[in-house]
Amino acid sequence: MRILHTSDWHLGRAFHRVSLLDAQRSYLDHLVATVRDRAVDAVLVAGDVYDRAVPPLAAVELFDSALHRLAGLGVPTVMISGNHDSARRLGVGSGLMEKAGIHLRTDPEHCADPVLLDDAHGPVAFYGLPYLEPALVRDTLGAPRAGHTEVLGAAMDRVRADLAARPAGTRSVVLAHAFVTGGTVSDSERDLTVGGVASVPASVFDGVDYAALGHLHGCQALTDRVRYSGSPLAYSFSEADHRKSSWLIDLDADGTVHAERIDCPVPRPLARVRGPLETLLDDPDLDRHTTAWVEATLTDPVRPHEPMARLTERFPHIVSLVFDPDEGPATSLASYAQRLRGRSDQEIAEDFVEHVRSGRAADAQERAVLRSAIDDVRLDDTVNEVAR
Repeated sequence: MRILHTSDWHLGRAFHRVSLLDAQRSYLDHLVATVRDRAVDAVLVAGDVYDRAVPPLAAVELFDSALHRLAGLGVPTVMISGNHDSARRLGVGSGLMEKAGIHLRTDPEHCADPVLLDDAHGPVAFYGLPYLEPALVRDTLGAPRAGHTEVLGAAMDRVRADLAARPAGTRSVVLAHAFVTGGTVSDSERDLTVGGVASVPASVFDGVDYAALGHLHGCQALTDRVRYSGSPLAYSFSEADHRKSSWLIDLDADGTVHAERIDCPVPRPLARVRGPLETLLDDPDLDRHTTAWVEATLTDPVRPHEPMARLTERFPHIVSLVFDPDEGPATSLASYAQRLRGRSDQEIAEDFVEHVRSGRAADAQERAVLRSAIDDVRLDDTVNEVAR
């Protein structure tokens, strides 16, 4: 069976206030063409279909158009909700869409109810595990505690039990939206640390032939059978070096996986440039970036006059300006934001405590209080999204 593994469409997302709807439309054109031209048997979307719980109307219309075109090809599509999606909203109409071959899996309680598709070698069971918020699904799944590893492990126990009751030779594919240990992160993924340690081991997916993962935006293979497709577009400058692609998976009769990367169209390249303003304006080596979306980091010791206006003359698509002086204290807000990049909310809070107490770090009890407060705020946000 030939499977196209995608994820993290993030329909409705902007890139530094620049709309990406046209680029996302081009990607979906490419997706439909790939399905048709490469004789794909099933399309997988491993979560984060939308960029937020209540997406703009234009993003919903784009999603609707893509589903109609895939259904028109007669190719089944299996998709799950991610941590950016509202599972309840995305799941509306799922029963009706199932009749058209669009299989939405947004309810954790039904994670062991597979979509069964057949090829010449027999059935393939597709299990959709939507994003599992530990505190909300622990009781539903019977997990021993509200942690990411525990709830995902409980869901996979259900999957393996269902698979064991099926005819011998039934092949299996799991879709999941999670941060798996060993994956490479970028700046554009929403943190999953609520509910304890965010990452889960790849071994949680033992017992199935292929795990189609979503959440991390870089295309990567953790093992031959456990892979992230990554996002089809770059959503932060930390993804400037990413090769955006999907996985074309051929699943043999015995469950052997053969994988090929299918490159996605690039609407505009990304470029990061750094140096004093005059150097960025005059260096001929930077001519190749005049058509790119540009993030410029200025290292001048004193902020130059109207730097954005001057840089725009050379780089018409510059969208981000950062100040990081080579000399003197880095006191600008942009430099502060850059120093925080890649740090968790817990680490930032602990650093703040240490800073205001003149170097005395938070002790174990204080760290636990901070962690509890952060988890409570995030859980409230998640509950509010679910309730919308």
